[in-house]
Amino acid sequence: MEKKTGTLYLVATPIGNLEDITFRAVQCLKDVDLIACEDTRHSKILLDHYEIRTRTTSYHEHNKYEKAAELVLQMQQGLNVAVITDAGTPGISDPGEELVKQALQAGIEVTSLPGPSAVVTALSMSGLSSRRFVFEGFLPMDKKERKAALGRLEQETRTIVLYEAPHRIKKTLEELQAVLGDRELRICRELTKKYEEVLPFTIPEALAYFEQNPPKGEMVVILKGLEPEEAQARETARWQDMSIREHVDLYMRQGMDEKEAMKAAAGDRGVSKRDIYRELKVDKAED
Repeated sequence: MEKKTGTLYLVATPIGNLEDITFRAVQCLKDVDLIACEDTRHSKILLDHYEIRTRTTSYHEHNKYEKAAELVLQMQQGLNVAVITDAGTPGISDPGEELVKQALQAGIEVTSLPGPSAVVTALSMSGLSSRRFVFEGFLPMDKKERKAALGRLEQETRTIVLYEAPHRIKKTLEELQAVLGDRELRICRELTKKYEEVLPFTIPEALAYFEQNPPKGEMVVILKGLEPEEAQARETARWQDMSIREHVDLYMRQGMDEKEAMKAAAGDRGVSKRDIYRELKVDKAED
């Protein structure tokens, strides 16, 4: 008889207050064969609090590829594995994503036990629009990637959610101000803990605040999206500064063929595709 494979359980754990865990999550952590922790020492506080004696193993950013393969092999042999992050829901801006990917590729059953998430917790408290939002997590550390990420946010009309560490918050706010200007935001810190607070600022006000008050605690930064009318006005101004050839080339660099790029440029400029084609022919003849 073929041996049944185990299951991977993604178990959400508290982001601060130890009471913010479900009965189901506690029972699951007691029942599985192994718990993969982002930091076993950190997780021990939670596990001891609920008298969970299940064996643990370390699974983190620096061993995620090889350790994920090892855990998948164990699940293929019948072990049930739970993965927990230091705080919140595994797989959301943390190494759990790789384990889920490898497990699914191997045909392992994956299920998630819902619970705390800093993204949703902060967004719900922000008072900013939550109907449409974009989650960027931590901005890239690589300078080129970071610049590109910030550039994408410039025209974003959805509410923007970022994570940031206290020692980097001022630099990040300075970069956001350079790109977004005087934008409304919320700084949510120490979520669910004793000193939890939601600070309503504009970006310049937040910078001034942190000059007087040293940043403390992990932070969720929530920025108001650009008003659609302003986004359209900025986009129109951008096209007006470009030649038609530059406009078409911009879309071609994004992967469109020339016909698609011409149609997109025509839509931006409020003219017909034929007008774009005629202008390109003139440019080519002059060259």
